[in-house]
Formats: sequence, structure tokens, C-alpha cells
Amino acid sequence: MRISIVLTTTLFLSLNLHAQKWQKQVKILDKYIENAIEQWEAPGLAVAVVKDGEIVFTKGYGTRTIGKNEPVDEHTLFVCASTTKAFTAAALAILADEGKINWDDKVINHLPELQLYDPYITREITIRDLLTHRTGLGNTDYLWSMMNISGDSALYKIREAEPSYSLRSGFIYQNLMYLAAGKVVEKAGNQSWEDMLISNIYKPLDMNETYAYYKRVKDNPNIANAHYKIDDKIITTEQLVADEIGPAGSMWSSISDMATWIKFLLDNGIYNGDTLISSKNFNELFKPQQIIPPNQFYPSQRITKPNWTTYGLGWFQHDYKGRIVNFHTGSLPGMVAIAGLMPEENIGVYVFSNLDHVEIRHAIMYTTFDLFMDNKITYDWSTELKKLYNELRPDEEEPEKVENAPATIALDSLIGEYFHEHYGTISISKSGDAILFDLNNTIKGTLEHWHYNTYQITFDKEWYGAGMAIFRMNSEAKIDHLEVFDERFDYQKKKN
Repeated sequence: MRISIVLTTTLFLSLNLHAQKWQKQVKILDKYIENAIEQWEAPGLAVAVVKDGEIVFTKGYGTRTIGKNEPVDEHTLFVCASTTKAFTAAALAILADEGKINWDDKVINHLPELQLYDPYITREITIRDLLTHRTGLGNTDYLWSMMNISGDSALYKIREAEPSYSLRSGFIYQNLMYLAAGKVVEKAGNQSWEDMLISNIYKPLDMNETYAYYKRVKDNPNIANAHYKIDDKIITTEQLVADEIGPAGSMWSSISDMATWIKFLLDNGIYNGDTLISSKNFNELFKPQQIIPPNQFYPSQRITKPNWTTYGLGWFQHDYKGRIVNFHTGSLPGMVAIAGLMPEENIGVYVFSNLDHVEIRHAIMYTTFDLFMDNKITYDWSTELKKLYNELRPDEEEPEKVENAPATIALDSLIGEYFHEHYGTISISKSGDAILFDLNNTIKGTLEHWHYNTYQITFDKEWYGAGMAIFRMNSEAKIDHLEVFDERFDYQKKKN
């Protein structure tokens, strides 16, 4: 009994001394974050830092819902969004350890139902290709964000998307290929993607506040709400649900659990002495797999000035101060996240926030790296990134309006349906004096005449902003097509 007491006391003193070692840095970081929150106007924030194998900092800031007394704490649930991808890759690493897959297996051998536009690419793509955004596909997010269809239907329709480049010759971020990777997890592991994560990652890591889908957390009272800044006012918005593309970005978690995840990653796949992923396949996750061209990387590179930018298996990568950084952001409308690792310095950070594309996440990540390497803040990332992203903000001014320019197409002639082979159907209809716009029963709004045959779209969801719809005639002076979102939707029929 006495030996047990001595050992316990020694362990406690060791952990206490470790925490004290970084107390100065933690206080500096805490103060920096509080000031940065004011700069970026983030309603809520949660941050975790891991250093030398220990969780040295976890804290919640602000509110879950602006205007309400709902403080963010260490157990508040936020969406992980695309930081989910690292979990899908880790699940495949576990299956590789079990001999159920190899990284270079042909996907068609596990998922014969996945068919792409090019039969050659269908036949040749590998699991590694799915995870590195190099299958030749451009962005196909419209299949889940602009259409009211299931994930399975989106994967079926991906065969209609023509390649944007040849296999493995480029890099374009691809969410649906991660959905396909999740389907491989299910086929090879003989269980659902969610059950695979629960049994092989969540439970072994004691991550009891992490969930694969929004439907598991939507009624949780301690959940952060999404926010947008519109006309200098921050408003609460409805949450876009990514459950249909789960393996690409549907997870929800707390900063407490994400701290454990970061610690596990810095411990090379080991948790409490148990190896959950072999060193061979764990290292594969972070091996640079694909070069990323500058136009596909983050704007922050204008400040970090990396010598190289690559993608691993579920991780962006670049050099910073002579060290490799593995990181990944997560973004859904109104919510953001970032996970960052600097393995050579044994530093890890995770950040959640509930404001749309609030790049305080990058500022906190790089500030944490600086602070725990240099023992002081050497660069004001918050101020400089705020300046950078303000400069990059798109010009949202309305196009110049031509006065006294009446429409040349009768209003009744506009009523009908307009079809695009990839983006679906736009319905234009009337309700009283209102002209209604409806894209796939997902994006809706009203039309108001602007000039000639151009109409301004005011979307029902305020955070979508406004758009322009241009109606075009054919040589017979009849309605031919509608131009919106820089795409052409052909007139099909008059709506009854």
C-alpha cells in the first residue's frame, strides 16, 4: 500500500511540474486569444493545446449563441467538418493493420458500384487516390449541398462529372471521394463507418463526447450554433447538415475530446500504452503523398512562405520555421475548425469556432507554434491574417443598374423549369405578385426586375446574400435559357 501511495504521489508531482513548466506560455496564449476574439468578433471559441505528450490547455470562450447567456465550455459540441477526414483515414489505417485493405488496392475491388465518367479512372483509382484529392475530378459539392438527394445518390451521379485533369496529375479538393473512402471502410470492415469509428477510435480513446453525425447531437443542450456576419451584424443561422457525406465532414465533438485526439496523434497512434495504429500505417498517414499547387493551398501561405506544400492522407502539409506542419481545416456554413500538429516539436493544437470562416483559427495555430517553440509571441498572426483576409474578401457590390431599361420578355414567359445536366432544375413560378426561384427544393428566393431581362435574386436564407438571374431568348424571340451562378440552365417547359 505504501509503495502504491509513493508511486501515485510521484506521478502527480510529475504531471504538476509539467503543467507548471508551460504555465507562462499558457497565460500568454490565453490573453492573446481573448484579444483575438475581439478582433475577429467570434461569438464562441474553444481551444486545446498539447505539448510533450500532455494536454496543457483546454478552454472555452464566449457564447454558443450570440445574444444569449450560453457560455462555451470544454464540453460544448462543435462540428468537426473536414477535420473528420483524418478519422476516416485513420479507420483505413486500422483496416490496413488488420490486412483487410492495402493503400494501393483498386477501389473497384472493394466498391464495384463506384463508377466515374472515365472507365479508365474507374478501373485504376486506388484507396490512396481517394484520400489525396487526385482522382481527376473537380469540385462536385453541388451534388450534396445544392441537391436534396442522399449520399448514395450523389456517389451514383458522380459518374456524370467529366474529369478536370488526368488521374494523379493534379489536386482539386474532393469531398465525395472521402465519402467513397468511407464506403470502403464499411465494405472492408463489415460494419458501418460510424460503428468503425466508435469501436476502434472513440471508445479506445475515451472520446465520450464525439459523434459521427449531427443527428446524434442535434438535441444536445450544450451545442454551438452557426453564425454569419451580414451588414456588420452577426446573426444566428440554421446549421447545414453534412450527414449525407459523413466520412468527409459530419463529425461533432468537444474540445476536451479533440485534445485527446491530438495527444494520440502526437503519440504516434498510441494511447495509454496501447498501440491502436501500427507505426508503419500511422507514418503512412503523414507521409507527403501529393504536391499541392499554390492556387489550391491556403491564403496564409502568403505569410508563412513555405518551400513546399503537400497533402498526406487526410492532412495538409507545409514547412514552417524548418519544421513540418500537418494540419487540416474544417468549414461548414457558420462553423469552423482546425487541427494542427508540429511533430518534431511535439506541439499540437485544435480550435473550434461558431462564426463563418473566421480565420482566428489559423492565427491561434501559428501563434501556438511560435509560443511553445520560442517561449514568446514573435508575430501578430491575428492582426496580419485579419488584414490578409479582408484584402481577399470578394467584391460584393451589385452590378451597375441601367435605369429605364424594361424587360423584353413577358413575365409570364419566364414561368417554367430550367434544367442543367449537373446542377439539376430551377423552377420559376408566381405566387401573387411574387416571382419565386427554387433550385432543387434546396436554394429558394424571390426575383425582382433589375434591368432588361436580368432579375435580382433575394434568397430566403439571408446569409446566402443575393444573386443575379439573366433570361435569354432564342432566334425566335422565345425563352431559351437562364443564366445563374455562371451556369446555363435550359428552358424545359412551362410550369403548370
